[in-house]
Amino acid sequence: MTDATTPVPRGRILVVDDQCNMRATTALLLRAEGYTVSESATGEEALGVLAQGRVDLLLTDLKMEPMDGLTLLKRALEVAPRLQVIMMTAFGSIDSAVEAMRLGAYDYVTKPFKEGELRYRVERALDRAKLQAAVANFATEFNQRHGLSALVGRSQAMRDLTTRLLRVAQSDATVLIQGESGTGKELVARALHAHSRRSGQPFVPVNCAAISETLLESELFGHAKGAFTGAVKTRRGLFEEADNGTLFIDEVTETSPTFQSKLLRTLQDGEVRRVGESTALRVDVRIAAATNRDIELEVKEKRFRQDLYYRLNVVMLRVPPLRERLEDVPALAEHFLERANARSPRPRRLSALAVEHLMTYSFPGNVRELENLVEQAAALAEADELLPEDFPLRPQGRVLPAATTPEAAGLPPTDAVRATGTEATGPTLASVVEDAERRAIIQALERHGVDLARVADELGVSSTTLWRKMKRLNLRPPAGARE
Repeated sequence: MTDATTPVPRGRILVVDDQCNMRATTALLLRAEGYTVSESATGEEALGVLAQGRVDLLLTDLKMEPMDGLTLLKRALEVAPRLQVIMMTAFGSIDSAVEAMRLGAYDYVTKPFKEGELRYRVERALDRAKLQAAVANFATEFNQRHGLSALVGRSQAMRDLTTRLLRVAQSDATVLIQGESGTGKELVARALHAHSRRSGQPFVPVNCAAISETLLESELFGHAKGAFTGAVKTRRGLFEEADNGTLFIDEVTETSPTFQSKLLRTLQDGEVRRVGESTALRVDVRIAAATNRDIELEVKEKRFRQDLYYRLNVVMLRVPPLRERLEDVPALAEHFLERANARSPRPRRLSALAVEHLMTYSFPGNVRELENLVEQAAALAEADELLPEDFPLRPQGRVLPAATTPEAAGLPPTDAVRATGTEATGPTLASVVEDAERRAIIQALERHGVDLARVADELGVSSTTLWRKMKRLNLRPPAGARE
């Protein structure tokens, strides 16, 4: 039983100062106020504490060696974005303290400070932390209620997307979702459905690129018994399955002009006609369509019907690529690592250096690539803390600062040409060809899914050659793939 005179912990504070006496005195004062206080002598040590457990307030000196307070501030907010930070600074460093507040610090206090002043600023910072926690809990409940929990990100681009999504979800307007492969277009469509009046009804997805053209019409519209060879019984199509709900038509630009014409008629009339039947059936379906192509260019080049484009593009939702919102990488990485830890007996944690490493990358594979990188690191890392070397990044995706060299950006010498004296070394011709083949196959698989015949046709090789190349390149065929 806790004694009534024992102070109840009021918040968790980390005090960082390379001067032992100042650090100890400050910590002693705060403990006397009932706070739970940890101490660190260096910025690196402080980052380790932040990575291991919850801290409500970071109270750090500005002038420290080897890592100063501003650097610690930036790295600490990457590890814990909602962390409150108060900078301790000498009177002559006020400009630096103001800069710290611009970078995300809550407040600053000048040394030597009075005990009352410190107590007041700490109380204000912790009150703000409690308010933010309450807002975050409300936001979590809101996201779960409205199906937005999977749309991770605090960037302006994601906030704009979420705001627009919530507005259009309340109507029955048809939505066209445009974004590169791997950006999460289906997650957006699911969130749209979850926040609509149809949320209690089915959400039915179909990937047009994963179904052969001959089967796509039957898949969407259904067929009568005997309509074609193999049609041994009458089958409802996905339009009927989605009645009163939402039908998500992914990669709609992969369809043929003939199919586009039939889809247009269905959208105009609100009726479907099963293959082999003459009777039309009424359906009440909200349509969300998606594409990773420039659909306006597809229309201009006569590969996609203009009238269908206008029918689908009532409201456009653009999902930004990850390279346009790199500030979301820390939150996304933590989100994916949390999911990986839930499936693993050995939980991992992200180091601040690993997060910095990931943010130097442009992610050509977008969010899906980041998810794969995190899952791979969680499965293969030797230590519990994930380090930069646990995340091998493709050279062509690195973000190089201006006027720098590949070596300065940390590129391995086998991935970028470098000068060694008067001799230059670089990738072999065979490795360049192999990388090009791998990228081409992966991109074709993303477009055509399990239909390897279409993949092979696009790449100009036989199905047997495609299978052989995938085996040599260690590319696993999609589940259900057929030669």
